[in-house]
Amino acid sequence: MKSIALIFSFLFFLMACNSSDKEAGTRSDNDMDAARNFLNAALKGDYKQASVYMLRDSANQEYLNVSERSYQHRSPDAKAKLKTASLRFFDTNQVNDSTTITVFANSYTNKRDTLRIVRINGQWLVDLKYLFEHSMDTSHYNQKNKIDTIQK
Repeated sequence: MKSIALIFSFLFFLMACNSSDKEAGTRSDNDMDAARNFLNAALKGDYKQASVYMLRDSANQEYLNVSERSYQHRSPDAKAKLKTASLRFFDTNQVNDSTTITVFANSYTNKRDTLRIVRINGQWLVDLKYLFEHSMDTSHYNQKNKIDTIQK
């Protein structure tokens, strides 16, 4: 009976070691690693892996779900091109010691987007809300400026 308990204890110890190794392997060393890891996983359609590099809150999770559904509706050819696309970073602005904003695009769509990366409890994570909410603010701002310009 003691040998069975010893075997289960040993197996539990091994599983605990493996889970911490996996978690350590998914941590990003810095802000740009977090952005790159998140974006590469999303380009490959691996949204479970992308979520590891994302700030976990309900709004971010919903935006990630929207992105995943959009990805699933793409053609097989588009998905293949996204999987092989490379990332381009155009501008990076370190707002403070725990927040970075970066402008990026992938080589397939070549559409520039903005992403915020935040450091929470020593871990760099992507705040996906910024991409969606910033885009909405920007489009509203641009439309308002176009109207103001036309009226002048």
